[in-house]
Order: sequence, then structure tokens, then C-alpha cells
Amino acid sequence: MSDIGPAGRATVMVCITCRGAANTDDEPRPGAALADATAVAAANSADVSVQRIRCLGNCSRGLSATIRCDNTWTYVFGGLEPTQDGPSLIIGARLLAQAADGIMPWRGRPDSLKRGLIARVPPLGYREESP
Repeated sequence: MSDIGPAGRATVMVCITCRGAANTDDEPRPGAALADATAVAAANSADVSVQRIRCLGNCSRGLSATIRCDNTWTYVFGGLEPTQDGPSLIIGARLLAQAADGIMPWRGRPDSLKRGLIARVPPLGYREESP
């Protein structure tokens, strides 16, 4: 278990309606399995919470999840594996929570969070500095 970082408690939001690559209506959905695996990886953690979300709108690149903290960039990931990437999401959440600049470091990021990055969204009120 990690200490709560400069950005506070991290939140991982996992799409529970994602169908995955097979794109079938099987129940439970692969997204729900990813949410379960993520919750298990975060069990008894004071520094990361897991929320189940109905549709992140990233259907063509599911399974999908986001990682965010207060005053940091929010990261959107896709192409995740239902039984393997729950722990990866928790590692990423802890990296973001510990980042003093609010940006998840590349070094130490699990491979699935490197290749599966869809977008990073700036925090509310963010202003780009002039060069």
C-alpha cells in the first residue's frame, strides 16, 4: 500500500459495459471483469479508489478505463485485458498520485498503459504557458 501522494487519492474509473475485441453481448461483459480485477488489485488501499462507469464512449478501443486525481491530467486508456490489467491500472494510479507535476511518468508505467493510451486531458483551469 502506498502513501497518498501530492495529488491526493487516485481514482480509477472502469467501463463496465465494454464488450472487448469479440464485440459480443456476453454477460458478464469483459469490462465488468476488468472492473472486478481492478477492485481486487486495489483492495484495502487507502490511496486508490475504483469506480464502475457505464460507457466511457471509447467503444472502438475498449476495454477502457480512466485514471485521475485532483489537479492532475486525466488519462484515458483502451485495449485493456480483462484479467491482466487491473493491477496495471492501480500501478498507474499510484504513479499519477505521486507525480508532483500532475503528469503520469512514462518510466515505471506498465506496458498496457503505454500502448493503450488514448488521451490525456488537462485539469480544469489549466492554462498553457507561453514559450
